[in-house]
Amino acid sequence: MTDTEITAIAEQYYPRNFISNIKILGKRVIIEYKNLAENPKITTELKQKLSELMPEYKVSVIFVEEKNTNLGVQAIEKWKVTGVKNIIGVASGKGGVGKSTTAVNLALALANCGKRVALVDADIYGPSVPTMLGYEGAPLITNDGEHFLPFREYGIESISIGSLIDRNTPLIWRGAKACGAIEQLMTETDWGEIDIMVIDMPPGTGDILITLSQRVDFAGIVIVSTPQDIALIDAIKGVNMFKKTGTTVLGIVENMSYFVCPHCGERADIFGHNGAKQTAESMGETFLGAIPLEPEIRRTSDAGTPIVAANPDSPHTKAYEEIAQKIIQRIG
Repeated sequence: MTDTEITAIAEQYYPRNFISNIKILGKRVIIEYKNLAENPKITTELKQKLSELMPEYKVSVIFVEEKNTNLGVQAIEKWKVTGVKNIIGVASGKGGVGKSTTAVNLALALANCGKRVALVDADIYGPSVPTMLGYEGAPLITNDGEHFLPFREYGIESISIGSLIDRNTPLIWRGAKACGAIEQLMTETDWGEIDIMVIDMPPGTGDILITLSQRVDFAGIVIVSTPQDIALIDAIKGVNMFKKTGTTVLGIVENMSYFVCPHCGERADIFGHNGAKQTAESMGETFLGAIPLEPEIRRTSDAGTPIVAANPDSPHTKAYEEIAQKIIQRIG
């Protein structure tokens, strides 16, 4: 195989712009990435793929970081999202912590605070915003053949990667294709004038998240975690990954923080207590607030009427609005 053919395969696993060198020395292939955080799983997949195509060669993938340089200091062209003043991401180190529910209710809470808000569902492998905002199954439309029109529900504009695929079809996309679809939704949608765009990010710390942190001009990232140790371990990884890309972390939200029995009023800390708050303090990050484990939040989300819209006077809505106010203060 030639250098060009190897590059074509390598860019399916990590963004091409980070490849600094490809060498073929005898029976050894060396791919060098510069200023890129490694994802061991993706590296293993890349090596296995090249080993299948070049069984007689030994494949090495190495990562080099220049001194005094982090992932965010490179002259990489940002995506141009017309009409949007500030973009924030809602991310989590792992799935299952209520990131998407938090993103939707946070977007609605920001709108309640007087901001013009857009929501982009970029959770490529589990898009749930159409369900939570009640437009599941509705096709994307355009008024000029070039730009999508966002859905408008509960006073916010939104668009989802889920509108491009059938909900029962598994999405088997490599990072480059997934990021291309997200870029199209963000840059080819007629948003109008938006104060804050909220992006529901894919969970984890993989290559899609790395590319988004490079290509999107973020005002900051909100990390969502539950109080339990196993979730906080991944949340810490998420915080550190964004720091490596030079992206501001706005703070940490503790979701499913506690449960109050509706019958006796007793509080139960099912997943632990104050874990996210203590983690934020230990890392020098802002603790944005806690959201309880509440059946009504789940029921309203499943019904397409999120709690902030369905019950604006509830204590749960107030909790989201308090977090929204802190975010507004943080991004100025």
